[in-house]
Amino acid sequence: ASTAITCFTRGLDLRKETADVLCPANCPLWQFYVFGDGVYASLSSVCGAAIHSGVITSAGGAVRVQTLPGQENYPAVNANGIQSQVLARWASSFSVTGTKNTALEAVGRSVATARPSTGKRPKKLLDKKAGNKDCKADIAFLIDGSYNIGQRRFNLQKNFVGKVAMMLGIGTEGPHVGVVQASEYPKIEFSLKNFTAAKEVLFAIKELGFRGGNSNTGKALKHTAQKFFSSESGARKGIPKIIVVFLDGWPSDDIEEAGIVAREFGVNVFIVSVAKPTTEELGMVQDIGFVDKAVCRNNGFFSYQMPTWFGTTKYVKPLVQKLCSHEQMLCSKTCYNSVNIGFLIDGSSSIGDSNFRLVLEFVSNVAKAFEISDIGSKIAAVQFTYDQRTEFSFTDYATKEKVLLAIRNIRYMSGGTATGDAISFTTRNVFGPMKDSPNKHFLVVLTDGQSYDDVRGPAAAAQKAGITVFSVGVAWAPLDDLRDMASEPKESHTFFTREFTGLEQMVPDIIRGICKDFLESRQ
Repeated sequence: ASTAITCFTRGLDLRKETADVLCPANCPLWQFYVFGDGVYASLSSVCGAAIHSGVITSAGGAVRVQTLPGQENYPAVNANGIQSQVLARWASSFSVTGTKNTALEAVGRSVATARPSTGKRPKKLLDKKAGNKDCKADIAFLIDGSYNIGQRRFNLQKNFVGKVAMMLGIGTEGPHVGVVQASEYPKIEFSLKNFTAAKEVLFAIKELGFRGGNSNTGKALKHTAQKFFSSESGARKGIPKIIVVFLDGWPSDDIEEAGIVAREFGVNVFIVSVAKPTTEELGMVQDIGFVDKAVCRNNGFFSYQMPTWFGTTKYVKPLVQKLCSHEQMLCSKTCYNSVNIGFLIDGSSSIGDSNFRLVLEFVSNVAKAFEISDIGSKIAAVQFTYDQRTEFSFTDYATKEKVLLAIRNIRYMSGGTATGDAISFTTRNVFGPMKDSPNKHFLVVLTDGQSYDDVRGPAAAAQKAGITVFSVGVAWAPLDDLRDMASEPKESHTFFTREFTGLEQMVPDIIRGICKDFLESRQ
């Protein structure tokens, strides 16, 4: 028989090797902590992992949990409405499967869906122009053209890059690639828009001439991150930007700053290092940790090693698989890491202490969904009555923990309600200093009653300043005010609940709304 568990039971809470459990219905998806994909760190919520892997839906159901040994590098994958997170290592893991009857259903389903696609297979060959649609990426191959590598190995490098390019499935709707050669000075050999057919790319790679000079990889990486991915050069919106750095030996310049610039520009940097420096050579290397400092994330996924340029064919496919793992591109700009969200919180006396706590919980739960860091998303909060008080600004806290602590520590003011004034104050003092931020701006206004002043003018001014406004009303908040404040389309930016306890249900809708607006702004 299955044991009933809660939404938050973790793998490590189950004491058995194999356990049959029953997940409840309607667990709040955004509250799940899940680490990994397929194999989950035992820190993960069991029901969260089961929904993530598609064994059950949010309607709950029976799950079989199998304990597994720990591992390293649990990946982050977005699946079935749950964003799992990266974890470097954990002492134990688990996998989830359906129990008997659900397993049959799943098999029945996959057989049914497999059928039509067999009919489509030949068509895929005809549609060569479109390329591999499952691997949408804009890729710069940054090749080593320095004296370090020399003419002969330079040619072997070109062969390898050509094989990778061919296997990627380049096409109008698939990956687009360009090549930059690093030597004394970087040179963009061809850009993303020059060729959309694999044959042309292969020909262009074969034609590349060897430049020679120092391997100023840092200079080349910075130049590529800043200049290569412009829309004039053919970069597409909302598609991962990737630089694959090929490095024979080590760079002659500093590469760390270039890595930071690439991350700020939302570029995913991979380093393929060939012929690592020998013990004797290490003395000549400026910074032994150069790979870890330049890659997108130092989690093992973005660095790739080949012993020599000979016999590299077996290394082609694993590299291509990495470049096509859309969900692993942690440096891409997504709604989770590229927004500034300001919360404008009503502190009027009609709310009362205990309801004010529920408001702060709502703010925390929305903030929790985003990746807060100095180069990621940022959160600010202002409380208002007739007066306004900036609780914390966008630049005060650069980690999620600090932001959540600051929200918890907000003290309830109690007083009147001047929402219009508060919107103007927030636009000027909180969003004003951020006008050069690359992030998209959002303001979530929470109020429980009629404002004593006009809200329409200040809200229009906020929207004109590039801020998308969501209005969240509780109890006596008049719908007219809420609609007047909200951005267009009003329906999807206006929220209302009779009771403060109803705020919790709105959290996923607000997060989804922010992500939807973010994506539309990037199209």
